[in-house]
Amino acid sequence: MADIILEMNSLSKRYESFFAVDHISSEVKKGEFLTLLGPSGSGKTTTLMMIAGFVEPTSGDILIEGSSIVSKPPHKRDVGMVFQNYALFPHLTVFENIAFPLKMRKTEKSEIEKRVNDVLELVRLPEVSGRYPKQLSGGQQQRIALARALVFNPPLLLMDEPLGALDKQLREHMQLEIKHIQEDLDITVIYVTHDQAEALTMSDTIAVMNHGKIMQYGSAEDLYERPANKFVAEFIGESNFLEGKIESIDGDSIYARTHGQLEIHAKQNQDVSLGQEVFFTLRPERITFINETGQMTNTFNGVIEEVVYVGEISKYMIRLSEEDDLFILKQQNQLGVKKYKKGDRVIIGWNPEDMRLI
Repeated sequence: MADIILEMNSLSKRYESFFAVDHISSEVKKGEFLTLLGPSGSGKTTTLMMIAGFVEPTSGDILIEGSSIVSKPPHKRDVGMVFQNYALFPHLTVFENIAFPLKMRKTEKSEIEKRVNDVLELVRLPEVSGRYPKQLSGGQQQRIALARALVFNPPLLLMDEPLGALDKQLREHMQLEIKHIQEDLDITVIYVTHDQAEALTMSDTIAVMNHGKIMQYGSAEDLYERPANKFVAEFIGESNFLEGKIESIDGDSIYARTHGQLEIHAKQNQDVSLGQEVFFTLRPERITFINETGQMTNTFNGVIEEVVYVGEISKYMIRLSEEDDLFILKQQNQLGVKKYKKGDRVIIGWNPEDMRLI
């Protein structure tokens, strides 16, 4: 328990008959980067705001370093906060903005100067201390907001979609920048985003949320490779879904027939019974084109209905049967790799180990 910095115990927020957050529980370790990931309305920002103290829980408890904070006002929780719109004071200089939390804590003037200069070095913007927020770019404002949240050495840093207003290239750069700062300082971060790629890039642990509940909790690899349900499989990356009935079980091998009469072979990753209706998930990059002489356990003929070029990869939409949905296959655009076009008849295949029963 010594390394647990934050606990949420059956935490809920109810608005009349609607649960924005529905009895969630989790623990966050010191130095961990936890991302709350989910679509709009999933409860992730409400959860963050309850930790920050801006939203009062309907029920449940929040503990920081073993002590309940639900009755404490925001300014007494000693938690750093970075908002999507940065929330910098326009009439104060960068130095004064960063110094503000220290002045509120009645820190000595010499200590304020040292800490502000140190944190400006940390975010690599020592030259802008005398400027005003309107004189900074969006990326610079984001760094200053981060500096202000870090300057008083909080045990916990909360970040609510802080990169949402940045363009794609700068956003990707800042993802790594924030992650490196977090690792260097060994600070605990709870980060809110709806961007799955951002969550996969930055997080030690991800809590996928939907309708106020945590759908799955784990590492990026866990969620991508072993989704617990269809929602997670759809929300983290892309997936193909096959619905069918179990026809036979042989040790850890499952044989099923889809609604489109495809006979598929998968490995058993949970208990199933003969005749049971099941869902399988299959990632697009695990499907390959195979030639006439090639052979895989799951091999099917199909017709390409759509080709989408996406830079480093091409996405092929392939129809195998009238009853089953289109399959998505992703292939790297490399020299020597055969390219296909709409209307081509192809053979595709995948390994049983690459299908997940959900």
